[in-house]
Amino acid sequence: MTLIRLGYAAMSMNIQNGSPSQTMTHAQFSKIKDREAAIHKLERIAMSNINNCLRLLRHNAAHDIQFFRLSSKLIPMANHPELPDWNYIKPLGESLGAIRSFLKEHKGMRVDFHPDHFVVLNTPKTDILKTAVYTLRMHRLLLKGMGIQPDHRCVIHVGGGYRDKEEALEQFVENWSLLPSSLQRMIMLENDDKTFTIRETLYLCEKLGIPAVFDYHHHAANHEKEANWEEDWKRVVDTWKSSSLPVKMHMSSPKSEEDFRAHADFIDEKEFLHFLHHVKGSVPQIDVMIEAKQKDNALFALMKKLKKEGIEQVDGASFYIPG
Repeated sequence: MTLIRLGYAAMSMNIQNGSPSQTMTHAQFSKIKDREAAIHKLERIAMSNINNCLRLLRHNAAHDIQFFRLSSKLIPMANHPELPDWNYIKPLGESLGAIRSFLKEHKGMRVDFHPDHFVVLNTPKTDILKTAVYTLRMHRLLLKGMGIQPDHRCVIHVGGGYRDKEEALEQFVENWSLLPSSLQRMIMLENDDKTFTIRETLYLCEKLGIPAVFDYHHHAANHEKEANWEEDWKRVVDTWKSSSLPVKMHMSSPKSEEDFRAHADFIDEKEFLHFLHHVKGSVPQIDVMIEAKQKDNALFALMKKLKKEGIEQVDGASFYIPG
């Protein structure tokens, strides 16, 4: 028997004025002649974003949602080259502390990040790698501020193919050795929809001891000829043996045949049930991150459909599959 917990990413469709990704552009920042006042405005936006995160977590708890991806855009301009000495964590202490207190009361809740696409660890360019490392450090500071153990809380893609995927994979290995161990331990690797397949991603995960996050939709869009994800599922599971967290995977549905890589508003429950049929009993628990345009509404709709299929519902966002 396997427990399935559903989660969603970053923003609710049901919380009014609750964006955790409010921003400020460099152009807007530059128009404020008083630099200190401009930085204070950045801090107020970041504080509002984090306070909205707490609203989202409370919303999730009220609906039994124990799995959530935080926005990586909580702090606007956090890694901008014009603000190298900005200590953005200090003014956010109280807001981060409120989330820390909430998570202490909800110990079963899993919260993590998916840093933006510019966090590329297999780049041959030093400046891009430096920005990636700086951004990962920001995520670690936020996790620590929220009282979250940082290990395996940031999922990223392998990176670019750079016209030679084998060389790009080895560049990842080389750059990995340059990362501090504290940042290495944060990382999970996900197969992507254009470049690196789950098998190529598993090569790195197994070589470097990184948990693999299997993205079902990405695999459908990008895989080797005749590749069968069911054959690689055990390898995915085995990468999680050194983690204290349950296996994590991503589930989304294509918007259309013509726009296959784009996410649909909701999840195709038949395809999801096909996945569940093959993984049931393989592990005690799988946390499934729903990547759908309708966010938490997609989660609620999926639970309603699965209930009609006779699943053994645990609560509003989790269920058992026998096997």
